[in-house]
Amino acid sequence: MCADKISTAPVALITGAGQGLGRATALRLAEQGARVVITDLDRALLEQTRSLSARPEAFRLLVQDVTSQDSPRQAVELAVDAFGGLDWLINNAGIGKAKSAAQTSDEEWDRYTDINLRSVFRFSREALPHLKPGRGCIINLASIFGLIGHPGVAPYAATKAALVGLTRQMAVDYGPQGIRVNAVAPGIIETPLTAERIRTDARFKAVMIDTTPFHRIGTPQDVANAIYFLCSDQAGFINGHTLTVDGGWSVGNYVASASL
Repeated sequence: MCADKISTAPVALITGAGQGLGRATALRLAEQGARVVITDLDRALLEQTRSLSARPEAFRLLVQDVTSQDSPRQAVELAVDAFGGLDWLINNAGIGKAKSAAQTSDEEWDRYTDINLRSVFRFSREALPHLKPGRGCIINLASIFGLIGHPGVAPYAATKAALVGLTRQMAVDYGPQGIRVNAVAPGIIETPLTAERIRTDARFKAVMIDTTPFHRIGTPQDVANAIYFLCSDQAGFINGHTLTVDGGWSVGNYVASASL
C-alpha cells in the first residue's frame, strides 16, 4: 500500500479484540485497509489476533482492563500517537452469563454495569473529541436481549438495553457534528464463550437455535460484516440505529415444522 493511502486509511479502536466478535471485527477492518488498535486483558490473545491478519503491521496492541481509570485515555492516545488520529470506535468488550434479578448480587450487578455500560460511556467520551466530522463513528455492541425480554439474564439485558438508549442519545447529540453512532445487536453467535453451551445444552439449543428461522448458528464474521458496513461510507445516512444480527430469531415465535 502506498504512503498516501496509508495516511488516509481509517483508524479503528476495538475493545475486547482478543477473541470472538472483537477478533473477527479487527481482522475484517484490517482486511479493508484500516489501521487498528486492539485491546484486551490477554496479550497472547491479542498476538493471535494480529498473527491471523495478512496485514500485521496495521495493528497496535494494548493490554488493559476496560474498567480501569486510565484505560480510555491510554487506548485513544495510542491510536493518535501511532496512526495520527481516530475514526472508528467499536465498543465490543463485555461479559455475559447473567442471572435473574433475584439471584444477582450487588457486586455482580456492578460488574455488569462497569464492563458492559460504564466502559462504553467512558471510551466514547474520550474518543469523541478526536472523531472527524463526516468520517467518525461509534459502534456499540448491544444484544437482542437488550431489545426483548428473556428469562434469567437481568443485569446483562439491562446493560444492553441501556446501550441501545445511549446509542440513540449520542446519535442525536453528535449527529449535527457529522459523527454517527450506531449499535449492533447479535443473537446467538458461536464464539469461544458460547461454543460449549451450544454443543451440550439441549434446552438452550431448543430455545435459541431451533427457533431461528435461518437455520444456522451465527458466526463472528456475520457480526464483523455488519460492523464494517456501519463504519463504511455505505452507511453514511444511518445514525442512531440498532442492527440485529440474529437470523430472524427476535422477529417472531418461529417453530420448525416438517409439514411446511
